[in-house]
Amino acid sequence: MQIHNLFTDAEPPHEGERFETLLRHENLVVERIVSSSAVTPQDYVQPHDEWVLLVKGEAVVRVAGASMTLTPGDYLFLPAGVPHTVERTSRGAMWLAVHLYPEQSAASDTGLHANAHGAHSRR
Repeated sequence: MQIHNLFTDAEPPHEGERFETLLRHENLVVERIVSSSAVTPQDYVQPHDEWVLLVKGEAVVRVAGASMTLTPGDYLFLPAGVPHTVERTSRGAMWLAVHLYPEQSAASDTGLHANAHGAHSRR
């Protein structure tokens, strides 16, 4: 067993977001996302459930048409099929995302969406 730290190598990218898989087990994927302040809003509708926690920073997200401001410690459950968008983030905003795939669909079956940089998306 090896201990890891969520805050190691947490420098934000110059633009967009950096996605890192922390755990992949059966139908569960846990990611750390580090955001820049230059995020291009993109609409997502995922085939799986997702739970996201804003660990640090601030963010504005739109879920099913409603805009919400998140601060550290705020979390959301995003059921499969619900449209959502990250509209704004502060530089260095850090998220913890838990993706829960249907039992028949393994997370390794490319259930995660790839963003423009080829990284996996939490939305």
